[in-house]
Amino acid sequence: MSRDINNKFWDEELETLPREELEKRQLEDLKEIVKFAYENAPYYKRSFDEAGVKPEDIKTLKDIQKFPFINKKTQRDTQGVGSFLGELAAVPEDDVVFISTSSGSTGVPTMSPFTKKDFDEFQDTESRWFWQIGMRPNDRYVHALNFSLYVGGPDVIGAQNLGALCIWGGTLPSERLLFVLKTYKPTVIWTSPSYAWQLGEKALKSGIDPKKDLNIKKIIVAGELGGSIDATRKAIEDIWGAEVYDFYGLSDIFGACAAMCEAKDGLHIAENHILVETIDIHTGEILEPGEVGELVFTTLRKHARPLIRFRTGDIGRIDNTKCSCGRTHGRIHILGRKDDMFIVSAVNVFPSDIEAVIREQDGITGEYLIRIFERDFTNKYAVEIEKNSDNPKTDEEVAAEVSAALKARIGVKPARVVVHPDGGLDTRSEHKSKRVIDERNLEYVI
Repeated sequence: MSRDINNKFWDEELETLPREELEKRQLEDLKEIVKFAYENAPYYKRSFDEAGVKPEDIKTLKDIQKFPFINKKTQRDTQGVGSFLGELAAVPEDDVVFISTSSGSTGVPTMSPFTKKDFDEFQDTESRWFWQIGMRPNDRYVHALNFSLYVGGPDVIGAQNLGALCIWGGTLPSERLLFVLKTYKPTVIWTSPSYAWQLGEKALKSGIDPKKDLNIKKIIVAGELGGSIDATRKAIEDIWGAEVYDFYGLSDIFGACAAMCEAKDGLHIAENHILVETIDIHTGEILEPGEVGELVFTTLRKHARPLIRFRTGDIGRIDNTKCSCGRTHGRIHILGRKDDMFIVSAVNVFPSDIEAVIREQDGITGEYLIRIFERDFTNKYAVEIEKNSDNPKTDEEVAAEVSAALKARIGVKPARVVVHPDGGLDTRSEHKSKRVIDERNLEYVI
């Protein structure tokens, strides 16, 4: 099928469906997938029966609220039980053509299986996101993501299906990746936001000006929140002279489930594949669209392992209004991970709030580390930063400026700001950067 390269839509009919029609299709798929899960996945049969609900109870989209939640613990507890794929799987192993696994950063790694149809639809969605940010068949694309069991690895196939020339970079050392960028002159790259920024820094320090010596026009970032933080996105764009677009994915579902468009006002989520709810993180109460809470996803078309009301652990909101780009699929705005949020003086603090402040400050490198600790049975936080080598201000002056900026933006100032010289923080990574260290002892002995 040939496409008009001047048409900004990959699938215009799907992407611009009136909200009523989109929700009608969602309801049809929801009825089918809940019935399929109940009849084929042992866990859902048992769970639904215990909750006193049946697939026939789905009459409207809101009826999904009658069904029980699942989460990462559910996946871990059922994985390998009864079969290799476990009790959440709804197809036999012979129907599965691909599995990825989670990183295991919050527990035992969990598998995500795909049937051939699941996988093909996954890659068509990736093609849609690539097209949405402006990739076309005449682009050269470097996929600088981990291929080792990571669900984002196969996303390169979506770029190939679009017709782009694809370079399967993987997690190359910085020097090798810069060689690729300089030699092959690719126009698009996908990596993490922290690494995109650090790679640009390394290029400059090695005598390569990304704006003049390289040919990158678009940078896709994912895996961390930076791409949706205006200050971080601008910092990357300033180094590269390229447009930065944020993608969002879950190993539990597929590579990129949501992506920015040219409006850069949230990330369009593939609502033909995912039904989104937002709930209060403490009570589980359903929140209205636009309210901030934990995002809950139900997969509408993935048959290998359906996820019915999966609590993602991500804090954010969804905006279902039509975007200025013309797309009607909702846009999610991610604020952070529930696990990463901490409370100081009754204020909810996300690492992304701190990053936004740090990246806006002059005279510091933009690298940072957050330490959360306790004092007198109260949460406190400290921030460590790096001062530019040409910054004439004293460490005390820099610390005071950063502390004041954090107080103004977040509402609570850090207990301390520690200033290191350029390169003094061990936070630079060619993958995801470790930014938060939790030093709290949550078990009190009184």
